[in-house]
Amino acid sequence: MKVISYNLRKHRAAGELAQLVAGHAADVLCLQEADTSDLPEEIEGLRLADATQRNRLGLAVYYRENTYRAVDVRALALKKSLHDRVLKPAEERLLGVRLHDIDEGRELIVASFHAAPLTALNSLRRHQIRTALDELQSLGEGIPALMVGDYNYPVFKEHLGQKVREQGYELNLSDSRTYTRYRFFRGHYDFATSVGFEIDRVRTLPQGLSDHLPILVTARPVAGVGRTDQVPRAEAS
Repeated sequence: MKVISYNLRKHRAAGELAQLVAGHAADVLCLQEADTSDLPEEIEGLRLADATQRNRLGLAVYYRENTYRAVDVRALALKKSLHDRVLKPAEERLLGVRLHDIDEGRELIVASFHAAPLTALNSLRRHQIRTALDELQSLGEGIPALMVGDYNYPVFKEHLGQKVREQGYELNLSDSRTYTRYRFFRGHYDFATSVGFEIDRVRTLPQGLSDHLPILVTARPVAGVGRTDQVPRAEAS
């Protein structure tokens, strides 16, 4: 399973998506800072599962239509920073999708996540991450889950990794930095957090029009986890 995560920088990099998906044979595409009113229903064989509605620049998740079927979708507003309360850049910071793998007969969860900006404290972002990971389980407890996106967490990542592991998840960084706009804030911003997946590789892709570089996550659900004969089915939204 190949998952691309990309912060479009206020939708500026939207024109790159078709080439990214086709060039890397992506199965899932997770977006942040997308103009949700200007997203196509389909990109190179990927179908739009859903996009956030309560903020113009928001989140979206696409999935490969001939491989998966969308079973359930959930968007969530997380604890707000002062930046969020004053400027209101984003209401919903998590978009999770439960997918049914048609050929393998298993279910899994993928999610696009966008943490509060650097003006917020790391403690608030950790709260958002912890809440987001807990909420993913409401889409299906015991199902493999993969949350990718812009974590806005360039320093003290070891502490974040420890907190994530305490929730039963693993935190994976890409092989090179993913943010380059400001000299003193360059580093890893875009992560993959997972449970029930074996992460083969997280690769930073070449930079386009965004200040974030897209990442490509190659992952495999753990054998036997998430099969439909082992977990209850959820109602499609």
